[in-house]
Amino acid sequence: MTKKQPINPYLPPWEYVPDGEPYVFGDRVYVYGSHDLYNGHVFCLGDYVCWSAPVDDLGNWRYEGVIYPKTDDPVNRDGSMCLYAPDVTRGPDGRYYLYYVLDHVSFVSVAVCDTPAGRYRFLGVVRYPDGTPLGSAPGDEPQFDPGVLTEGDRTYLYTGFCGHGDKSRHGAMATVLDRDMLTVIEPPKIIVPGSSYSAGTGFEGHAFFEAPSIRKFGDTYFFIYSSEVMHELCYAVSKSPREGFSYRGVLVSNGDIGIGTYKDANLPAAYIANNHGSVVEVGGEYFIFYHRHTNGTWYSRQGCAERLTRTPDGGFLQAEITSQGLSPSPLPSKAEYPAYIACNLYLASAPHRFGGDCPKIVQDGRDGDHEIGYIANVGNGMVAGFKYLDFSGVTALTVKTRGYIHGEFEVRTSPDGPSLGSVRVYGSNIWQAHTASVRVPDGVHAVYLCFSGTGNGHLKSIEFS
Repeated sequence: MTKKQPINPYLPPWEYVPDGEPYVFGDRVYVYGSHDLYNGHVFCLGDYVCWSAPVDDLGNWRYEGVIYPKTDDPVNRDGSMCLYAPDVTRGPDGRYYLYYVLDHVSFVSVAVCDTPAGRYRFLGVVRYPDGTPLGSAPGDEPQFDPGVLTEGDRTYLYTGFCGHGDKSRHGAMATVLDRDMLTVIEPPKIIVPGSSYSAGTGFEGHAFFEAPSIRKFGDTYFFIYSSEVMHELCYAVSKSPREGFSYRGVLVSNGDIGIGTYKDANLPAAYIANNHGSVVEVGGEYFIFYHRHTNGTWYSRQGCAERLTRTPDGGFLQAEITSQGLSPSPLPSKAEYPAYIACNLYLASAPHRFGGDCPKIVQDGRDGDHEIGYIANVGNGMVAGFKYLDFSGVTALTVKTRGYIHGEFEVRTSPDGPSLGSVRVYGSNIWQAHTASVRVPDGVHAVYLCFSGTGNGHLKSIEFS
């Protein structure tokens, strides 16, 4: 069977699964996350779904279906609350346990299933031995964004949320659960500080905000989290699951802030907002899963992933956001690619500004309709970047546009680089192909389409030939 080319986002363009927690169970990678809706008005309106892919074919994702409806929780039969970011662990009994928090409660709920992607059933609430829910006892801080790791008969539960200036929240917490996966046997302990308590800790500027996730590689625990600046996923390491964590760096920023190879490191190259994800090892390689924001809002997020490079001391370099994502090599240039895989998207005149008339990824139809995404708000000064493509013998570019725009797309291999040719487009109320000569040097390059002209339109796809 021919393997499918991986791209970013890695799921179909009509699917919105942020907060991705990837795991290898057997010979497949499973991704668990919350579930946004296209054109959703708040976060996480959908039921939990699961997607999986063979470990040797990371472009071939399979929909596993709804694994847990939000109305299955006894306190949410009317569906008025949303399922926030979950995590899954395999318990001592070999079953799979789903940990989650509803948006209006401060305790952690648990569901269980015999298989990684079957129908999970409500089990109970994480509680102290006397039955008091964790998060409800005197002195407890509210529980949020559970991350879990099981070792032997113990499960380590990581939770927390620390808003800016909120001194009632101290940081990320680690709690130990018994083999029943519900009972607290060691109470919460702060392992990474929030911004109000980060002075002198080494976490300054990258203090804990939300999205705790935990992984263990070798004998080292990696605590992954969203920092106080929200757009980045950071990590800290320790030899112990509940103490001694030290800050190590940024894994990814969904605006590529911190990456200075093709732009000013402090400038975003895509819409920045919250972030959540984790790391998975597949066949000796490491990947960071995260999410991007579409539709010009915070509420229609899509999962993306990048390859990580390990450092000699066992850490990771910050990954650059790309269109190729999980692909082991750059994308072949001579193919038609949908415009929604653009990893860089902004206005050249105001790269810090997003929303309003700025370019954005959208789709036709309603949530759930199997529609291909595209770039809307294509107007004067739009920059769309695709990374990375392997060019060989390219002499022409075709773009498909719609809407009443008049102007041209200049082709460059860096945002401020020389023009390698341009494609002139004109207004149309249907998708229209426009082709022109371009000369992209052979080799691996990013490609940027920079539009100048009048009007406002849509970009569906690009194709080099």
